[in-house]
Amino acid sequence: MNQEQMDIKTPEFVSIQFRLAGLGSRAAALIIDHAILAIVNILVILAVLLIMKGMSGLPFFMQMDSLPIAIAIIVLFVLNGGYFFVMEYFTGGRTIGKKIIGIRAIQENGHSITLLSSFIRNLLRIIDALPVSYLLGILMVFFHSRHKRIGDVVAGTIVIHERKAKRKKKLSPIEKEIIERGLDKNELTLENWALSSFGIKEWKLLSTYAERFNQITAEERQPLTRQLAEIMLPKTGLDLKVTNERETENMLLVLYLNLREEWEFDLQSKS
Repeated sequence: MNQEQMDIKTPEFVSIQFRLAGLGSRAAALIIDHAILAIVNILVILAVLLIMKGMSGLPFFMQMDSLPIAIAIIVLFVLNGGYFFVMEYFTGGRTIGKKIIGIRAIQENGHSITLLSSFIRNLLRIIDALPVSYLLGILMVFFHSRHKRIGDVVAGTIVIHERKAKRKKKLSPIEKEIIERGLDKNELTLENWALSSFGIKEWKLLSTYAERFNQITAEERQPLTRQLAEIMLPKTGLDLKVTNERETENMLLVLYLNLREEWEFDLQSKS
């Protein structure tokens, strides 16, 4: 069951193939996440006990001050309730456990998880955890054709295995150019919502630009660079200030590196 493939057709008629994450990988990720939360919970409780002991010379079990306890309860509630929601939305569907195991949550249409879908799927963990130890969720994942728990069904999400990019033995001309310019994808940090604003059309425009980069002269490349920058750079949501043609080219190439990681190894066009 863990090896099942899922094909998704995008509005641009591109077929994207994913390998669904089964019960084993999802359970392993959940165990890691809960182990992390358990450690953090213990640290918070120990911190509160130390604070209470410092506020009074009496042993902590004889103290009547409830403020530190109330604060600890609120912190633990927010931490345990918001961990999965915050991590999945702001890290592209990955909690720490999911990242270690190599899986991620996405929408059924193949796009990155949204704020609403992340909120719904994690809110319904309350139901999936019933009656004890995620029994209902385990049964759903095991028997559902797409390995979905109730939260996934309602939110319209799936959990997939990450694709590992195969290293090319020989560098392409644009890769050599990027290395010579000393560019790195980490020079541009894009939020999840900004990445999702770039569709297959934008990726094709940018990848075509990168492929032709070394095939045309600098004079021929200048108008293409300006036109593409006007289309692509505003979508990043960042205040990108460029002063000359080379800086504009560098910014587009760094953006190309970021989008290549998101698109190149996921899309498999079918003729």
